[in-house]
Amino acid sequence: MRKTWALVIAAAMAAASLTACSSSKPAETAAPETEAVETEETEAEAEAAGDQQEILVAAAASLQYVMEDKIQPAFEKENPDIKLSFTFDSSGKLQTQIEEGADADVFFSAAMKQMNALEDEGLVDADSVVELLENKIALIVPKDSTLGITGFEDITKAEKIALGDPESVPVGQYSKEAFENLGMWDDVEAKTSFGTNVTEVLSWVAAGSADAGIVYLTDATTSDQFDQVKVIGYAPEGSVSKVIYPVGVVSASTKKDAAQKFVDYLGTDDALSFFAEYGFTANK
Repeated sequence: MRKTWALVIAAAMAAASLTACSSSKPAETAAPETEAVETEETEAEAEAAGDQQEILVAAAASLQYVMEDKIQPAFEKENPDIKLSFTFDSSGKLQTQIEEGADADVFFSAAMKQMNALEDEGLVDADSVVELLENKIALIVPKDSTLGITGFEDITKAEKIALGDPESVPVGQYSKEAFENLGMWDDVEAKTSFGTNVTEVLSWVAAGSADAGIVYLTDATTSDQFDQVKVIGYAPEGSVSKVIYPVGVVSASTKKDAAQKFVDYLGTDDALSFFAEYGFTANK
């Protein structure tokens, strides 16, 4: 009897021990497995976020539509590790902002004057600069104009003329150059209101606030106001310098590899075909 009771006690103790072991084991292994999965996901998310760099492109106002509609989505698709952001304005204003220390990684100007100035000041890397595109300056009037303006030579038929400010707006500099070479600048200036960028000039003519204006051909044919104006003609041969759009990496950029990758992309056949859709031609 004593031996049988001892066996019962021993069997009960063994069963209790086995139950305790089996109930605690899953708890010990489940927690580390869940923790491991969560840790891996967190690290992956952090790594993905950390790998993407955002670069700021300071670009002439006349580039806004092609850059946002075509260039940005195509470039970011090919380079998911780089995000583009833009600031658009007259090249002169952007030049001043860069000179004053504004954050920018790439400068895309509508004229060589502003790019050359920043190069001379050591604010743009000279070996990164590409004279990429060519544009034309065009004379526009409101769609319903009846003044009989047929070209640059008779723009003074207009009572109100809109031009970019020659002090800071490249299209204004080209306009002044053309009218000076045609011997008309004083008469034109007397009737002119000066806009802060080419988009403003276009808007004035489209709204009928000005009877005529000078803009880039690309603005006159691709902006959301193109159907409110008509192109009358271009600056006469020899009256104006070639309209070149250079692009380069800002020297103060902390993301120069990404910035240079974007500049290089702009010279590819794909990118140049996008620019062509908006009226630009590759500079040769």
